[in-house]
Amino acid sequence: MIKTRFAPSPTGFLHIGGLRAALFEYLYAKSKGGVFMVRIEDTDRERYVEGGVENIIRSLKWAGIHIDEGVDLNDDGKVTQNGEHGPYIQSKRLKIYREHVEQLVAHDHAYFCFCTKERLEKLRKEQEAAKLPTLYDGLCRDISVEDAQERVRAGDAHVIRMKVPREGTTKFHDSIRGDVEFQNSLIDDQVLLKSDGFPTYHLANVVDDHLMAVTHVIRGEEWLSSTPKHILLYWMFGWEPPEFAHIPLLVNEKKQKLSKRLGDVSVEDFKEKGYLPEALVNFVGFLGWNPGDEREIFSMDELIKEFTLEKVGKSPAIFNLEKLDWYNREYMRRISLDELTERCVPFFVNAGLLKKQETRNKKQIEWLQQIVALEKDRAATLVELVGEVGFVFADKLEYEPQLLVWKKSTLEDAREKLHEVWRFLQTIDENEWTKDGLEQKVKAWISEKKFDTGSALWPMRVALSGKKDSPGPFEIAEVLGRENTVDRLQRAYSRL
Repeated sequence: MIKTRFAPSPTGFLHIGGLRAALFEYLYAKSKGGVFMVRIEDTDRERYVEGGVENIIRSLKWAGIHIDEGVDLNDDGKVTQNGEHGPYIQSKRLKIYREHVEQLVAHDHAYFCFCTKERLEKLRKEQEAAKLPTLYDGLCRDISVEDAQERVRAGDAHVIRMKVPREGTTKFHDSIRGDVEFQNSLIDDQVLLKSDGFPTYHLANVVDDHLMAVTHVIRGEEWLSSTPKHILLYWMFGWEPPEFAHIPLLVNEKKQKLSKRLGDVSVEDFKEKGYLPEALVNFVGFLGWNPGDEREIFSMDELIKEFTLEKVGKSPAIFNLEKLDWYNREYMRRISLDELTERCVPFFVNAGLLKKQETRNKKQIEWLQQIVALEKDRAATLVELVGEVGFVFADKLEYEPQLLVWKKSTLEDAREKLHEVWRFLQTIDENEWTKDGLEQKVKAWISEKKFDTGSALWPMRVALSGKKDSPGPFEIAEVLGRENTVDRLQRAYSRL
């Protein structure tokens, strides 16, 4: 059976690049009727962040990526592990790694290294100055196992390195990049077990992928240069390696590698800004992959049906925020007003525009639907939508009186038109106070008075919204209600 794995390090929130890797792994496994597994690689204790595992799993669940095996969260939000190949957290597998690295030492595929950090740093600087590859020089490579173990018993600090063959090449097939070959002389004698007893990524991921029956390793291009080390480790253990597929780098529009250092690139950032999970997944799914035709909108099920590694490109994928906004607008337009309003509710609460207890009030939610409808087709995110309709909740609008003036009109004309509109609206009954009813009556009145339409409706709209760009005056008036509409017109009139 096909099995892929997502193996993040819990160093904080899930990076957008991590989401893409998880998504591609998930899509491939599901497209083949296989298993998607999550393993936590927490062997770098200096970078470990408390709560990082929970943050990562919550982000996967929010994105609609379902975990078949490995690390997950239960209904109470607690970390749990499911499956027969556990533990799925690497810090709980130290004995396993120690046993396997000892096998390598016993078969002369690994050796103890006692070099100090100072010596290694000096070596690196000398190699850089001479413009040579920065590789370990093998000083400890030929120390006998007996001598090395005697030094270990004496308490000498040490690591264990893999013994890479000095001659020949290491070849493998990459499902995206084809046949790849590396000169063994340029492959470093990689540290496998650190001085603190924790494994490096290179040892742990090979041992775990084999013992957990992973068939396909789909990961970022940055790991391509490490793959020959992993292929050699499989050979040293006498194991069959999995299939490898290295997906292209993610870059911003300046062609810089996407990184936390360059700004908001965590899934949590996009969630907090009000991007819909369906939109983010659809967008991320196209970062390096496309179906080969003009279609752009894909549900998760459609992505699973269409996804193949053959359609993943080699060139860097550009993260274009404008394209993500386009996707989000599309999805905001496509879901029902009921559902969109429901998704907006937490953002109204966070903005202080709605109290939590009001979210259970049916009439309040119905009114909220009218408010959401004002910007449903204009806003790019839920946060933007809530921000754009904030004027509805305002006790007092702040704007310059000049904003009430239509084009080349005057303050005096705006004042006159506002007064006329204010008087006319008071003649309309509450039961006729709908968008369509108001539009019909006000436009007929404007025609009868022979007013320029803009000269009457522009100051009315600004008086109700306090903004240059906003929904139409009749939509706003319906949402505000008769009393509030008349009051805002009165206040605007008094400012001129």
